[in-house]
Amino acid sequence: MSKRTIQKLLVANRGEIALRVMRSAREMGISTVAVYSEADRNAPFVRFADEAVCIGPAASKESYLVVDKIVQVCKDRKVDAVHPGYGFLSENGDFCRALEKAGVIFVGPSPHAMKVMGDKLAAKEAVKSHGVPLVPGTEGAVSGLEEAMAVAKTITFPILIKAAAGGGGKGMRIVEQESDLKEGLERAISEAQNAFGDGSVFIEKYVAGPRHIEVQIMADTHGNTCYLFERECSIQRRHQKVVEEAPSAVLTPELRKRMGEAAVAVARSVDYTGAGTVEFLLDEQMNFYFMEMNTRLQVEHPVTEMITGLDLVKLQIRVAEGEKLPFTQDDLRIQGHAIEVRVYAEDPSNNFLPDIGRLTTYRPPQGLGVRVDDGFEEGMEVPIHYDPMIAKLITHGATREEAIERMERAIDDYAISGVETTLGFCRYVMGHDAFRSGKYDTHFVRDHFSPEQLLGTDAEAALAAALVVAHLDGERSTARTPVMQDGAPSAWKLKRR
Repeated sequence: MSKRTIQKLLVANRGEIALRVMRSAREMGISTVAVYSEADRNAPFVRFADEAVCIGPAASKESYLVVDKIVQVCKDRKVDAVHPGYGFLSENGDFCRALEKAGVIFVGPSPHAMKVMGDKLAAKEAVKSHGVPLVPGTEGAVSGLEEAMAVAKTITFPILIKAAAGGGGKGMRIVEQESDLKEGLERAISEAQNAFGDGSVFIEKYVAGPRHIEVQIMADTHGNTCYLFERECSIQRRHQKVVEEAPSAVLTPELRKRMGEAAVAVARSVDYTGAGTVEFLLDEQMNFYFMEMNTRLQVEHPVTEMITGLDLVKLQIRVAEGEKLPFTQDDLRIQGHAIEVRVYAEDPSNNFLPDIGRLTTYRPPQGLGVRVDDGFEEGMEVPIHYDPMIAKLITHGATREEAIERMERAIDDYAISGVETTLGFCRYVMGHDAFRSGKYDTHFVRDHFSPEQLLGTDAEAALAAALVVAHLDGERSTARTPVMQDGAPSAWKLKRR
């Protein structure tokens, strides 16, 4: 690939990731173009960009997901390259091809790599000849109940039925026994069809007590691929991550090397370029199995940046320009420990359901080793049209213990009112023995959490917290004070004590 300088970058995304990409681009002397929906007209990322273009109504299918509109903006504004962030069009091969046809660089992998790794069955087929461990199961989609029953009896129950065309927990069913197979299969197929337009499902042996470990890789166009160590992502609700850390508390150096080399093999199986993440399941006997590859930047990439000292967005852009990676595998070292918690506008006491509203108070924490990637300001509405993530709160310390303690302090210093958030739950996780000891898995919420555990703050402490925030807000009459069931203000919402 010949070198090509990027002078103007369009970010085909919104919120915190758009702002995060633009900051790195600005440091590189690259001008930026924001595309935004009517709902995001006053968002910080729109003001930060050098140029901004409204591309449609709030609904993403009429704005952020419309390929033709974004490509036209690229032409009109003489854009050199597009960074897709994550979500929306970040793993859309048609978008990548449309940009290529328009002479615009896509900051990411090839459409071929996206297509193969976007289909779990195709991905398994691609990597199996590269020595990558796979969970026992079907090699293709199951044709019906009879085949599913034969496979289940061979690998033994419990089994996991998974959609071939997607992720995020959709089209996924755990079946514990033979009598539940028919219903589980039908529900998985129906959900997969509704979510992805493809009802194909396959079957794997269900791994008991699994940990979710993912490995960050970076590959250039000159044949160099490195792994940037792992992230532990086992604290999840509804198969979606809430807390991530790097490195994992349980991997030995030898296992880390084996998993990293397996991740590199996965990338090479599809001639991958750019940033990608290879996800593995780690069982109770420390055996690991390939799960999938995400062909984009991950939400949790900051923890990798914190322990490596690397800017992954800058690396993505340089690879897209045709540059070689500025390091080899032997150059990379783990520096300390990092933790990220996702601050969602969700109510942990109500099954983590979204809680949309206005941020009447919004003051993120500061201090040594604290990073906040957000896209909101005080007074803004959390829109109902998109993912309800308000921010990512990241801490770094010389040790895991220091990173945890710093996270506890940062959560306590985070003042948010107007919506319920996951901060209380994340604070609970930080203090739990299972997390502190590193002895936890993807069943943490099921095994250790109940909503009642967030309602233990007494009314006196809650009222004190409410008074603190009221004083900080200058007793503004517009502030809406949330209440708990007993009528006392919610301390976790107002002051997170």
